[in-house]
Amino acid sequence: MNKYLFFVTFLLFRVLFASAQQKEQINIINSNSLEFNREIGEGVRRLLGDVILEHDNATMYCDSAYLFTTQNTFHAFSNVHVNRGDSIHLYGDFMLYNGNTKIGKFRNNVRLENDSTTLYTDSLDYYSSSNVANYFEGGRIINESNTLTSVVGYYYANDDMFFFKDSVVATTPDYIIYTDTMKYYTEEKITYFLGPTNIYNEENHLYAENGWYRSEEKKFQFNENARYQNKEKVLTGDSLYYDDLNGIGIAIDNIEMIDTTENMILKGNYAYYTKDPETFLITDSTILIQVSNYTDSLYLHADSISSNFDSTGTYRILKAYHKVQIFREDFQARCDSMVYNFQDSVVTMYTEPIIWSEGSQMTADKVEIHIKNEVIDFFKLINTAFIVSEKDTTRFDQIRGKQMIGYIRSNKLSRVDVFGNGQTIYFTVDEKENEIVGVNFAESSDIIIYMKEGQVNRINMIKEPTGILYPLDELEQTKLKDFRWLEHLRPKEKNDIFIWR
Repeated sequence: MNKYLFFVTFLLFRVLFASAQQKEQINIINSNSLEFNREIGEGVRRLLGDVILEHDNATMYCDSAYLFTTQNTFHAFSNVHVNRGDSIHLYGDFMLYNGNTKIGKFRNNVRLENDSTTLYTDSLDYYSSSNVANYFEGGRIINESNTLTSVVGYYYANDDMFFFKDSVVATTPDYIIYTDTMKYYTEEKITYFLGPTNIYNEENHLYAENGWYRSEEKKFQFNENARYQNKEKVLTGDSLYYDDLNGIGIAIDNIEMIDTTENMILKGNYAYYTKDPETFLITDSTILIQVSNYTDSLYLHADSISSNFDSTGTYRILKAYHKVQIFREDFQARCDSMVYNFQDSVVTMYTEPIIWSEGSQMTADKVEIHIKNEVIDFFKLINTAFIVSEKDTTRFDQIRGKQMIGYIRSNKLSRVDVFGNGQTIYFTVDEKENEIVGVNFAESSDIIIYMKEGQVNRINMIKEPTGILYPLDELEQTKLKDFRWLEHLRPKEKNDIFIWR
């Protein structure tokens, strides 16, 4: 490139660069009085009365102003009003505006208005080029019946969105919200929580560290350490969703519900709740813990657990479905399905139910467990009732009948009443030698059997009794009809309730 061509290129570059650097000037539209004041500075204009200025599609009003033409800035005083695109209106006592950076700094009695929201603060910076407003010394937002305060806030006009930070408090007709960081879309009325958040009303307390709230639809979604609490229940989970208008709640992953009125804890990975009528279903690794003041806690596992109220809406009914297993230190059980009626405190077990209490195993077509003062009072074995106790590895005391009632005292089986087709086989023991010396086979329509330490202690035959005491090993058939020894199915500790054998 020769010197002449280089020089022309250099001049052209400077012209283009200078053109790009030129800024749109602030224009004076109206002023009742215009003064030039060289004492303040070169190019300074003083405007008084009904001042109107324009810049970058914004119209600015005030009572008086200083316009610095050289710097392309102005200071506006008293009744300052900025209108941008008819959608945003800014008011204040003072504004410093820079036409080059397109930043307006509003101070004292500042107010920002859009179609549905008003912001009040004393210090606000407005970035005209990006249509963003920022307050940093405290602000208050009013949107219809909702009010919000925070130390720091941003308004993104293009997205119609507020961003709040530090000591955020939002008040709605239904809730008061306290959080650290929040986003609010004014048109859709959607609030996003981006930090530790507490939501209160007269009955409920919600906590989460991430989530959203649709105020018109009254829907919540909470994530990260989510927690819901009212006077009776506490619910936690990785994710909680609640539709207040329709009374529907969903919880997902690591769910725990504590019912303080029933001393009950429910855990699982999926829960569905309805408010009216009040029902819930919990499934996936489900466990129910019944906390007792009198005995050890009871642990129950099933594929799913549901709850609803009876037709009067007074008493709760709890249902467990499929592969139900129960563990307590002194009591274990299993069945396919189970119902617990809180009205009469009766647990009903269906489909191959088995109960183990101390050294006794109980089976029937159906089992009813009657609870009193949080402990088992008695149980009913209905149809094909059978009780087995292990005497040694090859010999078993047995009771068989159509139906039985077993009475529990001091958490131990103390007596069994047999009704219909009663049969027993029990082995007698020489107490001095502590050896089995004989076997007793007895039949009676009805039988009362007294137990001691899980073993048969005494038998009363009520109707048409027959009984024979055989020397040991002389009774050929030592197993009653329907005999089954199911110790291998017994949950030996609380974690075994998750293993279905």
